[in-house]
Amino acid sequence: MPDDAAAPEARKVLKVALLGCGTVGSQVARILLEDGDALAARSGARLELAGIAVRSLDAKRDVDLPRELFTDEAEPLVDSADLVVELMGGIEPARSLILRAIRKGASVVTGNKALLAQDGPALFEEADRNNAELSFEAAVAGAIPIIRPIRESLSGDRITRVLGIVNGTTNYILDQMDTTGEAFADALAEAQRLGYAEADPTADVEGHDAAAKAALLATLAFHTPVSLEDVRCQGITSVTAEDIAAAKESGFVIKLLAIAELVQLEGREGGEGNEGTSVRVHPTLLPREHPLAAVRGAYNAVFVEAENAGQLMFYGAGAGGRPTASAVMGDLVSTARRVVAGAPGRTDTATRRLPMVGVEGIVTSYSIGLEVADQPGVLSRVAAVFAEHGVSIEAMRQTLDGGAPGSGTGRAELRFVTHRATEKALAETVADIKNLDAVESVTSVLRVEGV
Repeated sequence: MPDDAAAPEARKVLKVALLGCGTVGSQVARILLEDGDALAARSGARLELAGIAVRSLDAKRDVDLPRELFTDEAEPLVDSADLVVELMGGIEPARSLILRAIRKGASVVTGNKALLAQDGPALFEEADRNNAELSFEAAVAGAIPIIRPIRESLSGDRITRVLGIVNGTTNYILDQMDTTGEAFADALAEAQRLGYAEADPTADVEGHDAAAKAALLATLAFHTPVSLEDVRCQGITSVTAEDIAAAKESGFVIKLLAIAELVQLEGREGGEGNEGTSVRVHPTLLPREHPLAAVRGAYNAVFVEAENAGQLMFYGAGAGGRPTASAVMGDLVSTARRVVAGAPGRTDTATRRLPMVGVEGIVTSYSIGLEVADQPGVLSRVAAVFAEHGVSIEAMRQTLDGGAPGSGTGRAELRFVTHRATEKALAETVADIKNLDAVESVTSVLRVEGV
């Protein structure tokens, strides 16, 4: 019998240090303890849980785990490990512990999107210098395998665009508003009751969580460093029930999208050397026939466009202890296989430095809601402003609110969907419309994709 077919107990043992034991960490620990034989067969080594570093030894855990595994001294645990799984979250001490592991040659699996969005390029370079691997499938979209497909399956292709619903909390809230007609505050309260939203939902509803994930996806897809500060971010707190209803009537649904795309630099010829990248997060109208429009509840999906593969969509549970632990374990088994084989660490160091294109340089469509005095000629004056800026109107809907039509005593709501134009032209159009005497307010401005 060949050596590599030896009994499981003869396999190499790799000590795993687990940093953090929250919702995801406790499930990772459970899998390591319960599925040891299966994991050994898949990875070629027995993955031994050497210890779990936590801030509080007495905190309540989601899973009943052996008390002797816990420690509040993370550094000695990291120093003794072959592989490190970081699920603490936050910037420090997570950053220092990851660097400590990498500098001694230990590979790291993390789900820390905030840290990677802030310091990812520096961490990847450090891993490259020390022949270590830094894996992070769990940092974006929970159980959905999206990082590995971009890093590996599409590495021979040229990705041009990534659109994603990457935050389950906001998707649940917007889906509730669309399904039931609820206002934002009511849908948020329901999400909190069900455990989809935190007591303080700011990171989710203001788009910060999605922005961190967008930075990671853009960095990988375009092989250029993108930080959280590079992402233009707008949350969903200003989306009203009226916006949702108007979108529904026009055949659209509103989703919070993370969008990363290659953009041709203004005034330059085509070609890779004349590109920049735009990364943004904002509420977006999508036609109901678009694949992302069908993503319901707290689920996530990422839509990738590549030159040769075409359009691909990855869909699944975007959060939760078990789904996210699945992503962590996939990284852990893959890394263990590399260690057993003695292969070099896989890196994600940037191979180019694309300029970031400001939001004014992108081409998009708008949905614009106006409240106007119901007077003769108002519509033609508004349309003239669109024409002045070279923005054409694709669709328009008018709703009267009191008074006889054209009497000047009532008000009307106008909603326009534009054809694609530069963000600069669209923003200038909205600014000039606000200055019209007959326009009482601009009630909403939302971007549109998929038209």
